[in-house]
Amino acid sequence: MEYLDLRGMSCPVPVIETKKLLESKDIKEIEVLLDNPASSENVKRFLESKGFTTVTTQESDIYHIKSVLDEKKSAAAGVAKKLLVYIDGETMGRGNDELGKVLVRAFLNTLKELETKPWRFIFINTGVKLASQESEYIGILKEIEAAGVEILSCGTCLDFFNLKEKIGVGRISNMFEILSSFSEATHVIRP
Repeated sequence: MEYLDLRGMSCPVPVIETKKLLESKDIKEIEVLLDNPASSENVKRFLESKGFTTVTTQESDIYHIKSVLDEKKSAAAGVAKKLLVYIDGETMGRGNDELGKVLVRAFLNTLKELETKPWRFIFINTGVKLASQESEYIGILKEIEAAGVEILSCGTCLDFFNLKEKIGVGRISNMFEILSSFSEATHVIRP
């Protein structure tokens, strides 16, 4: 078993260091120590995306993530179709914003009906406003999330618009996970 002590490091460093270790060796089992709940969640999700089965325990302020590689999950993670939806604004298209809002609503409602559901949504810049509690699209996005689609909003963007405490759907993410999502995606849709 490999051990990785990442206490004292903040995002995205723990995910990057975990990734480096996985790329440097053929690892079947790993335990990662962290002292930050956000980093713990990010490392856990990263390991699971690579086919590991994880168990997280907490002792005081220390998070222990014990992971074992599941060969079947690992193989499936490498071949599954991953449709990523990338939204970087409040409207769709350029020109008339009123029409752009109508198009966003139609776009989101149509995505719900696709046979192949998106794997993940990423909201950045003013797009994070769509995932806020006050968004006119929050009901549609909650339906999409309930169908098993991950919804991520850029934490830096949420901070910039003072929306971090007002996120209404999905979860807060970071640039490493956003870029990793683009790398993992087999297809990207951008309205």
